[in-house]
Amino acid sequence: MTASSTSTARTVAFGRRHVHFSELGTGYPVILLHGGGPGASGMSNYARNVGALAGVFRVIVPDLQGYGRSSKGVDRQDPFGDVAGAMLGFMDAIDVPRAHLVGNSLGGACALRMALDQPTRVSALVLMGPGGVNTTRSLPTRGLNKLLGYYGGSGPSREKLREFIREYLVFDASQVPDSLIEQRYEASIDPEVIASPPLRRPAGIPRLRRWDFTRDPRLQACHVPTLVLWGADDRVNRPSGGEALRRRMPRCDLHLFARTGHWVQWERASEFNAITAAFLGEHTPA
Repeated sequence: MTASSTSTARTVAFGRRHVHFSELGTGYPVILLHGGGPGASGMSNYARNVGALAGVFRVIVPDLQGYGRSSKGVDRQDPFGDVAGAMLGFMDAIDVPRAHLVGNSLGGACALRMALDQPTRVSALVLMGPGGVNTTRSLPTRGLNKLLGYYGGSGPSREKLREFIREYLVFDASQVPDSLIEQRYEASIDPEVIASPPLRRPAGIPRLRRWDFTRDPRLQACHVPTLVLWGADDRVNRPSGGEALRRRMPRCDLHLFARTGHWVQWERASEFNAITAAFLGEHTPA
């Protein structure tokens, strides 16, 4: 079963925003939140996972605020809070009061922020290399710098995107076809996106530190069941973030994947699908 042939897609509007999303399957809702790299979208990030998870759950795959076919513009002062607020509004718009959340990178930061802001809306979390977990107080990784700098300097290009995806997102570059890079590049040069890139380098390191979840006291009081999946060779967000979350969150399990980069759900799809379905099944409300 392929997601592209059986899923339905539509757009909902609420307030000043609109969110485009795809949906597949029946059962308890699971919302898949994609990463923040240039040209990202929900279905492209989760192409290897939607079909498998939809065999058990109602799988909802939105384009985050600022990406894909959703409304553009993200608050640079609080990007995680802005995308989280948009997703909570999206849940209201499609009449989903509570759901499991699965998030990669920016999507992981969005999911975690949703759980901190409105924990009763989130029944379980699966986070893959989530953003905003600073364990070293040092400068960002080279991979994160490549992401934040994509629209700077000479502007977006296929070469910049190819380097970012094949050298920083994955451990094995051969897994990424040229067609995916081309699809992502075309999305990254949408005039609306160029006018207001969703993620850009903050004005100064102090502001970047405001994105750090390890400084949020609510983390230690967050009792949402959480599974953290991290590639041991992640070059965008440091794998030490997994242990930082496990120590701070009362109900957090951690799984590290060897020879895996930032895209656990892509590079280790079969294992990801199995462990995620099992974890969410354990925590699905009766």
